[in-house]
Amino acid sequence: MDKRLLAIFAATGASAIYGLNHTIAKGVMPSHIEAFGFIMLRVLGAAILFWILSPFAPKEKVEKKDWPRMLCCAIFGMCINMLFFFKGLSLSTPINSSVIITVSPVMVLILASIILKEKITLLKGVGIAFGLSGALALVVFSTDSVTNAPNIPLGNLMFIVNAFSYGLYLVIVKPLTKKYHAITLMKWLFLMGVFLNLPVTYSEFVAVDWFHLPFDAMWRMAFVVAGTTFSTYLLNIYALKQLSASTISVFIYLQPLIAIIYAILVGADQLTTIKVAAGLLVFVGVYLVSFKKTKTRA
Repeated sequence: MDKRLLAIFAATGASAIYGLNHTIAKGVMPSHIEAFGFIMLRVLGAAILFWILSPFAPKEKVEKKDWPRMLCCAIFGMCINMLFFFKGLSLSTPINSSVIITVSPVMVLILASIILKEKITLLKGVGIAFGLSGALALVVFSTDSVTNAPNIPLGNLMFIVNAFSYGLYLVIVKPLTKKYHAITLMKWLFLMGVFLNLPVTYSEFVAVDWFHLPFDAMWRMAFVVAGTTFSTYLLNIYALKQLSASTISVFIYLQPLIAIIYAILVGADQLTTIKVAAGLLVFVGVYLVSFKKTKTRA
């Protein structure tokens, strides 16, 4: 099968898993594990899985000049990105999170213009304005709180920080995907992530009653570690070998569709006028930003 087609399937699969994650992860916080404790479980579990797989991957030595970039990738992709998303999810709702994170393509474009000196056209500038307006509308006009969502505006603001951090991660990790095997990258990035997150997450991680968790909590935690963390990061790194960071970020549009359908089916969230209006602003914005790029870049 064509490598580019496989990369598209990989990016689609990662977005589908992320879409389910909004509701699945929400269902276990904070009753069984707090947001930051969940992050330690994620990075530690994924690091163990990647190091177990490492003997089966090509033996590669990371060049000394690449370690600073690796550290930056770990900070934005395995630390800030995860901490703000899960803390935001514990404060807000699954549908809000799935809509707001779609501003990532906009963030990628802005960062690419700064870091890679790519030009922002008038059409893309309008798209950026629409996308950010939609995300900010969810922050400003959302209900203050609902059951299991104690501070929705603050949670929504954290999703925006998450989107920025993830967008930056996609931009700065791209050159490394050309030089190293996916397993090589992931084992080192997640190992760094364990130590970077440790000071913030340790207290909540050890507070979990690990020996008395119900099955519902265990399968959700296992899904987040094996699916949302291990599988998605591996799939996206594979996809980045064939596709641009901007193209990968476009696949994030699938997440709200999957997340909204799943959240409504299981009764974890509901649609409101604000969510629909803000979502339309976001989708129009990301469409304007990515339309030309997705037709001309791979």
